[in-house]
Amino acid sequence: MATLSRRGLLQGTLAASALTVLPAGTAAAGPLRPVRPSTPGLVRRRLHLPSGIATGDVTSRSAVLWSRTDGTGRMVARLRAVDDEGTPLRGAGSFDRTLTSGWVTDATDHTAKIGATDLPPGTRFALEVRFEDEDGVLSDVARGAFRTAPGGARGRGRDDARGQSFVWTGDTAGQGWGINPGLGGMYCYRAMHDLDPDFFIHAGDTVYADGPIQAEVVEPDGSVWRNVVTEGVVKVAETQEEFRARHRYNLMDHNVRAMYADVPVLAQWDDHETTNNWWAGEVLEDDRYTVRDVDTLAARGRRAWQEYQPIGDARALRPGTTGFEDQRIHRRIERGPQLDVFCLGMRTFKGENTAGREPHATPLLGEEQVQWLIDGVTSSRATWKVIAADLPLGVVVPDGRAQEPIANADDGAPLGRELELARVLKAFKDAGARNVVWVTADVHYCAAHHYSPERAAFTDFDEFWEFVAGPINAGSFGPNGLDGTFGPEQVFAKAGPAGGSPRDGRFQFFGHVELAEDDVLTVSLRDGHGDTVFSKELLPRR
Repeated sequence: MATLSRRGLLQGTLAASALTVLPAGTAAAGPLRPVRPSTPGLVRRRLHLPSGIATGDVTSRSAVLWSRTDGTGRMVARLRAVDDEGTPLRGAGSFDRTLTSGWVTDATDHTAKIGATDLPPGTRFALEVRFEDEDGVLSDVARGAFRTAPGGARGRGRDDARGQSFVWTGDTAGQGWGINPGLGGMYCYRAMHDLDPDFFIHAGDTVYADGPIQAEVVEPDGSVWRNVVTEGVVKVAETQEEFRARHRYNLMDHNVRAMYADVPVLAQWDDHETTNNWWAGEVLEDDRYTVRDVDTLAARGRRAWQEYQPIGDARALRPGTTGFEDQRIHRRIERGPQLDVFCLGMRTFKGENTAGREPHATPLLGEEQVQWLIDGVTSSRATWKVIAADLPLGVVVPDGRAQEPIANADDGAPLGRELELARVLKAFKDAGARNVVWVTADVHYCAAHHYSPERAAFTDFDEFWEFVAGPINAGSFGPNGLDGTFGPEQVFAKAGPAGGSPRDGRFQFFGHVELAEDDVLTVSLRDGHGDTVFSKELLPRR
């Protein structure tokens, strides 16, 4: 009998007679099967899983399960508690549950999600996913694994086993650099996977809807980069189908599929899921587009992003649904007594890009999210509070004569969007919120920034660190300048040539966080081969 490896995605098939019987007390069967005319005598094609499987937003007691099929059907997922060798646990630790989604059609591009709840904390699970068609015929099976976060209070037994790790990065398939089979595909994903992390934060630019992928790209040294090319990725995305095609494309890569099967994803969105540096209400002046209304493009881009990312809440993932009710992107992922992760949605409420010098607060997070973040961080009892931001805090990123992120290239007192950040940082200090770390991507290089009121124009906050890491399969850029309003110091930075390809991996970057049992948090910045280029150990403040 084959055992399940954390790093392996095993593929197999089940005969139609092997339909899993759903035990009493599992998820509801969902809506009635779609009715279609019978066609006796025809040989039916079995469903398949062309985009693999994924898990996401895994907490101590819950997980989102995701997959996609190639026809009308419903997802059937089996979860079993296993040991590190993949052997099912017996006795008190045993767990075996089968869950089903609602029926999925082309209305969601045949993607489906299941919300798995009431899971035991600190437990490793083997996951088997298949789809059932209208006649009860089962698809091939995809296998993966994940581990729920530790749970409970300190010193209360087995489910309090502590210590965990995660990786983060951003920027996949940007600037025309797609899947190059001659290099082994998006092999930098393999470097993250090899570290066996407990979860992965994709900090935005999960796809480049505005970046056409051509069969060949000539690099500055004359080398020819050869992409896999599919219908829907050779022009900017405008239709709903073209946005979906971008997500399907990335999941063609075997490195991405293998990692997503084994490592839970905490997904964020940024600008390139729609178009570069967009804001609500913008009208594009770009001849590549026939659809110029950004709000229309953003709605389609967000729809496709939500269909393809394993994100969902209790309301969106009621038994029998398919998980596509409107989903709030900013959310808190509770990872046990050591760690809370706060994923921001820095596009959802973002206002127009201006010079950023307004004397009043202008929205980037927006009022709802600002208050949510303040309330969440200041009430958190976890030792470490990690804030995953899809835009950096003090990095200057010009958008023509305007500014794209928070920083406004003025070292003085907070103005415009900076006033939102000043409010957040002051609230953290006033409440005594300690051990707050920010991680981000976006700017296509890696860096470690230390923010201190001793160097700042605005001083009413406690010092903190921000770590930047990316891209993972896109062009290299940077490093950018820093805005002095909040006193950042660039302790480390490494960047590649402007627009450089991911070919050798040395200017592709991701971050790795190791949280030890004694609560020491070690952050390392690594290149696309997994080699450490910078490391910082942070001790918890009690």
